[in-house]
Amino acid sequence: MDSFIIYLFAGAIAGLIGGLFGLGGGAVIVPVLIYCFSRALIDDTVRTHLAIGTSLATIVVTSMSSIYTHHRKAAVLWPVAFWMMPGLGLGAIGGGIFATALSGPTLQNLFGGFLILVAGQMALGGNPKAHRELPGPWAGSANGAGIGFISGIFGIGGGSLSVPYLAYCNVGIAKAIATSAALGFPIAFLGAGTYIYRGWGINDLPEGALGFVFLPAFFGIALTSIPFARLGALLAHRLPAKLLRRLFALIALALGIAFIGANNG
Repeated sequence: MDSFIIYLFAGAIAGLIGGLFGLGGGAVIVPVLIYCFSRALIDDTVRTHLAIGTSLATIVVTSMSSIYTHHRKAAVLWPVAFWMMPGLGLGAIGGGIFATALSGPTLQNLFGGFLILVAGQMALGGNPKAHRELPGPWAGSANGAGIGFISGIFGIGGGSLSVPYLAYCNVGIAKAIATSAALGFPIAFLGAGTYIYRGWGINDLPEGALGFVFLPAFFGIALTSIPFARLGALLAHRLPAKLLRRLFALIALALGIAFIGANNG
Protein backbone atom coordinates (compact mmCIF):
# COMPACT_ATOMS: atom_id res chain seq x y z
CA MET A 1 0.00 0.00 0.00
CA ASP A 2 2.87 2.40 0.78
CA SER A 3 4.30 1.84 -2.68
CA PHE A 4 0.93 2.50 -4.32
CA ILE A 5 0.67 5.86 -2.50
CA ILE A 6 4.12 6.74 -3.81
CA TYR A 7 2.95 5.81 -7.31
CA LEU A 8 -0.02 8.16 -6.94
CA PHE A 9 2.24 10.99 -5.77
CA ALA A 10 4.74 10.33 -8.56
CA GLY A 11 1.91 10.45 -11.08
CA ALA A 12 0.78 13.85 -9.83
CA ILE A 13 4.28 15.35 -10.02
CA ALA A 14 5.05 13.69 -13.35
CA GLY A 15 1.76 14.85 -14.87
CA LEU A 16 2.35 18.43 -13.73
CA ILE A 17 5.87 18.49 -15.14
CA GLY A 18 4.76 16.78 -18.33
CA GLY A 19 2.06 19.36 -19.03
CA LEU A 20 4.11 22.35 -17.88
CA PHE A 21 7.43 21.62 -19.56
CA GLY A 22 6.64 19.01 -22.23
CA LEU A 23 8.99 16.60 -20.43
CA GLY A 24 6.55 13.70 -20.39
CA GLY A 25 7.24 13.15 -16.68
CA GLY A 26 9.75 10.35 -17.22
CA ALA A 27 12.47 12.38 -15.49
CA VAL A 28 10.43 12.02 -12.29
CA ILE A 29 8.88 8.60 -12.81
CA VAL A 30 12.06 6.64 -13.56
CA PRO A 31 14.02 7.52 -10.37
CA VAL A 32 10.89 7.12 -8.19
CA LEU A 33 10.20 3.70 -9.64
CA ILE A 34 13.80 2.60 -9.20
CA TYR A 35 13.52 3.60 -5.52
CA CYS A 36 10.23 1.73 -5.11
CA PHE A 37 11.51 -1.37 -6.88
CA SER A 38 14.62 -1.33 -4.72
CA ARG A 39 12.46 -1.30 -1.57
CA ALA A 40 10.41 -4.16 -3.00
CA LEU A 41 13.65 -6.14 -3.48
CA ILE A 42 13.17 -6.50 -7.22
CA ASP A 43 16.32 -7.93 -8.79
CA ASP A 44 18.75 -5.19 -9.84
CA THR A 45 19.34 -6.88 -13.19
CA VAL A 46 15.81 -5.91 -14.30
CA ARG A 47 15.01 -2.99 -11.97
CA THR A 48 16.07 -0.10 -14.21
CA HIS A 49 14.63 -1.61 -17.38
CA LEU A 50 11.34 -2.21 -15.57
CA ALA A 51 11.31 1.42 -14.39
CA ILE A 52 11.98 2.77 -17.89
CA GLY A 53 9.39 0.54 -19.56
CA THR A 54 6.77 1.47 -16.98
CA SER A 55 7.64 5.15 -17.37
CA LEU A 56 7.06 4.99 -21.11
CA ALA A 57 3.71 3.25 -20.59
CA THR A 58 2.52 5.96 -18.21
CA ILE A 59 3.65 8.72 -20.59
CA VAL A 60 1.19 7.31 -23.15
CA VAL A 61 -1.62 8.30 -20.77
CA THR A 62 -0.07 11.57 -19.60
CA SER A 63 0.67 12.77 -23.11
CA MET A 64 -2.93 12.23 -24.25
CA SER A 65 -4.25 14.50 -21.51
CA SER A 66 -1.56 17.11 -22.14
CA ILE A 67 -2.10 17.02 -25.92
CA TYR A 68 -5.83 17.63 -25.51
CA THR A 69 -5.27 20.71 -23.35
CA HIS A 70 -2.57 22.19 -25.58
CA HIS A 71 -4.65 21.51 -28.70
CA ARG A 72 -7.59 23.43 -27.27
CA LYS A 73 -5.22 26.37 -26.84
CA ALA A 74 -4.31 26.02 -30.55
CA ALA A 75 -0.65 25.77 -29.55
CA VAL A 76 0.35 22.46 -31.19
CA LEU A 77 2.18 22.80 -34.52
CA TRP A 78 0.60 19.70 -36.05
CA PRO A 79 2.39 19.83 -39.43
CA VAL A 80 5.74 19.87 -37.63
CA ALA A 81 4.64 17.02 -35.37
CA PHE A 82 3.51 14.87 -38.30
CA TRP A 83 6.79 15.46 -40.14
CA MET A 84 8.77 14.21 -37.15
CA MET A 85 6.59 11.25 -36.12
CA PRO A 86 7.90 8.54 -38.54
CA GLY A 87 11.45 9.08 -37.40
CA LEU A 88 10.40 9.39 -33.77
CA GLY A 89 8.69 6.01 -33.87
CA LEU A 90 11.58 4.16 -35.48
CA GLY A 91 14.04 5.86 -33.13
CA ALA A 92 12.03 4.92 -30.04
CA ILE A 93 11.99 1.26 -31.05
CA GLY A 94 15.73 1.31 -31.72
CA GLY A 95 16.43 3.05 -28.41
CA GLY A 96 14.40 0.47 -26.49
CA ILE A 97 16.28 -2.40 -28.12
CA PHE A 98 19.63 -0.75 -27.41
CA ALA A 99 18.77 0.05 -23.77
CA THR A 100 17.88 -3.54 -22.90
CA ALA A 101 21.46 -4.49 -23.73
CA LEU A 102 22.88 -2.03 -21.15
CA SER A 103 23.25 -2.59 -17.41
CA GLY A 104 21.00 -0.76 -14.95
CA PRO A 105 23.75 1.38 -13.36
CA THR A 106 25.03 2.42 -16.78
CA LEU A 107 21.57 3.57 -17.80
CA GLN A 108 21.13 5.54 -14.58
CA ASN A 109 24.42 7.39 -14.91
CA LEU A 110 23.82 8.18 -18.57
CA PHE A 111 20.35 9.50 -17.79
CA GLY A 112 21.60 11.78 -15.02
CA GLY A 113 24.35 13.20 -17.22
CA PHE A 114 21.88 13.70 -20.05
CA LEU A 115 19.55 15.80 -17.89
CA ILE A 116 22.43 17.98 -16.69
CA LEU A 117 23.43 18.68 -20.30
CA VAL A 118 19.86 19.59 -21.19
CA ALA A 119 19.67 21.95 -18.20
CA GLY A 120 22.85 23.70 -19.31
CA GLN A 121 21.58 24.12 -22.86
CA MET A 122 18.28 25.63 -21.76
CA ALA A 123 19.87 27.91 -19.15
CA LEU A 124 22.86 29.14 -21.16
CA GLY A 125 21.94 28.61 -24.78
CA GLY A 126 20.17 31.94 -25.12
CA ASN A 127 17.52 32.74 -27.69
CA PRO A 128 17.45 30.87 -31.02
CA LYS A 129 19.20 32.61 -33.91
CA ALA A 130 16.71 34.48 -36.04
CA HIS A 131 17.81 32.86 -39.31
CA ARG A 132 17.30 29.31 -38.01
CA GLU A 133 14.02 27.88 -39.32
CA LEU A 134 12.24 24.54 -39.00
CA PRO A 135 13.44 21.96 -41.55
CA GLY A 136 11.19 20.24 -44.07
CA PRO A 137 9.51 16.82 -43.68
CA TRP A 138 12.54 14.62 -44.47
CA ALA A 139 14.99 16.50 -42.27
CA GLY A 140 12.34 16.80 -39.56
CA SER A 141 11.80 13.04 -39.57
CA ALA A 142 15.56 12.43 -39.45
CA ASN A 143 15.92 14.73 -36.45
CA GLY A 144 12.94 12.99 -34.88
CA ALA A 145 14.74 9.64 -35.19
CA GLY A 146 17.55 10.91 -32.98
CA ILE A 147 15.13 12.29 -30.42
CA GLY A 148 13.14 9.06 -30.43
CA PHE A 149 16.25 6.91 -30.03
CA ILE A 150 17.50 8.77 -26.95
CA SER A 151 13.99 8.92 -25.50
CA GLY A 152 13.58 5.17 -25.93
CA ILE A 153 16.81 4.56 -24.03
CA PHE A 154 15.93 6.72 -21.03
CA GLY A 155 12.15 6.27 -20.79
CA ILE A 156 11.28 9.92 -21.35
CA GLY A 157 8.65 11.51 -23.55
CA GLY A 158 11.21 13.35 -25.65
CA GLY A 159 10.54 16.84 -24.30
CA SER A 160 14.05 17.11 -22.91
CA LEU A 161 15.25 17.13 -26.52
CA SER A 162 12.32 18.28 -28.62
CA VAL A 163 11.64 21.45 -26.59
CA PRO A 164 15.24 22.77 -26.96
CA TYR A 165 15.29 21.63 -30.61
CA LEU A 166 12.07 23.47 -31.47
CA ALA A 167 13.17 26.52 -29.47
CA TYR A 168 16.44 26.54 -31.45
CA CYS A 169 14.37 26.51 -34.64
CA ASN A 170 12.80 29.77 -33.52
CA VAL A 171 9.54 28.30 -32.22
CA GLY A 172 8.13 30.14 -29.19
CA ILE A 173 8.58 28.25 -25.94
CA ALA A 174 4.85 27.75 -25.32
CA LYS A 175 4.31 26.25 -28.79
CA ALA A 176 7.52 24.22 -28.47
CA ILE A 177 6.20 22.68 -25.25
CA ALA A 178 2.78 22.02 -26.77
CA THR A 179 4.23 20.39 -29.89
CA SER A 180 6.63 18.38 -27.74
CA ALA A 181 3.65 16.97 -25.85
CA ALA A 182 2.20 15.73 -29.15
CA LEU A 183 5.53 14.16 -30.08
CA GLY A 184 5.65 12.32 -26.77
CA PHE A 185 2.75 10.00 -27.66
CA PRO A 186 4.37 7.97 -30.49
CA ILE A 187 7.64 7.82 -28.59
CA ALA A 188 5.95 6.45 -25.48
CA PHE A 189 3.56 4.10 -27.29
CA LEU A 190 6.17 2.41 -29.48
CA GLY A 191 8.87 2.57 -26.80
CA ALA A 192 6.63 0.89 -24.21
CA GLY A 193 5.66 -1.77 -26.74
CA THR A 194 9.35 -2.47 -27.35
CA TYR A 195 10.04 -2.84 -23.62
CA ILE A 196 7.07 -5.20 -23.24
CA TYR A 197 8.34 -7.35 -26.10
CA ARG A 198 11.97 -7.36 -24.95
CA GLY A 199 11.02 -8.25 -21.39
CA TRP A 200 8.54 -10.97 -22.27
CA GLY A 201 9.32 -14.28 -20.59
CA ILE A 202 12.20 -13.05 -18.40
CA ASN A 203 12.15 -15.05 -15.16
CA ASP A 204 13.40 -12.38 -12.73
CA LEU A 205 10.43 -10.04 -13.25
CA PRO A 206 7.95 -9.61 -10.35
CA GLU A 207 4.34 -10.72 -10.39
CA GLY A 208 2.21 -8.11 -12.14
CA ALA A 209 4.83 -7.32 -14.78
CA LEU A 210 3.93 -7.33 -18.47
CA GLY A 211 7.37 -7.61 -19.97
CA PHE A 212 9.28 -4.57 -18.69
CA VAL A 213 6.07 -2.76 -17.64
CA PHE A 214 4.96 -3.14 -14.00
CA LEU A 215 1.16 -2.87 -14.08
CA PRO A 216 0.50 -1.85 -10.41
CA ALA A 217 2.84 1.14 -10.82
CA PHE A 218 1.36 1.96 -14.21
CA PHE A 219 -2.21 2.17 -12.89
CA GLY A 220 -1.24 4.13 -9.78
CA ILE A 221 0.69 6.74 -11.75
CA ALA A 222 -1.96 6.97 -14.47
CA LEU A 223 -4.71 7.78 -11.96
CA THR A 224 -3.14 11.07 -10.89
CA SER A 225 -1.07 11.96 -13.95
CA ILE A 226 -4.09 12.71 -16.14
CA PRO A 227 -5.63 15.62 -14.16
CA PHE A 228 -2.25 17.06 -13.21
CA ALA A 229 -1.05 16.96 -16.83
CA ARG A 230 -4.01 19.15 -17.79
CA LEU A 231 -3.19 21.52 -14.93
CA GLY A 232 0.43 21.77 -16.06
CA ALA A 233 -0.58 22.43 -19.66
CA LEU A 234 -2.87 25.25 -18.53
CA LEU A 235 -0.09 26.81 -16.45
CA ALA A 236 2.30 26.63 -19.42
CA HIS A 237 0.17 29.22 -21.21
CA ARG A 238 0.09 31.62 -18.25
CA LEU A 239 3.75 31.76 -17.18
CA PRO A 240 6.24 34.15 -18.89
CA ALA A 241 8.47 32.45 -21.48
CA LYS A 242 11.72 33.50 -19.76
CA LEU A 243 10.58 32.15 -16.39
CA LEU A 244 9.41 28.93 -18.06
CA ARG A 245 12.83 28.36 -19.61
CA ARG A 246 14.62 28.93 -16.29
CA LEU A 247 12.28 26.60 -14.42
CA PHE A 248 12.78 23.95 -17.09
CA ALA A 249 16.57 24.19 -16.69
CA LEU A 250 16.43 24.19 -12.88
CA ILE A 251 14.26 21.07 -12.66
CA ALA A 252 16.35 19.19 -15.23
CA LEU A 253 19.58 20.06 -13.36
CA ALA A 254 18.20 19.02 -9.96
CA LEU A 255 16.89 15.71 -11.27
CA GLY A 256 20.13 14.93 -13.09
CA ILE A 257 22.27 15.49 -10.00
CA ALA A 258 19.86 13.52 -7.80
CA PHE A 259 19.82 10.60 -10.24
CA ILE A 260 23.63 10.29 -10.42
CA GLY A 261 23.93 10.77 -6.65
CA ALA A 262 21.39 8.05 -5.90
CA ASN A 263 23.15 5.61 -8.17
CA ASN A 264 26.66 6.25 -6.78
CA GLY A 265 25.83 7.04 -3.17
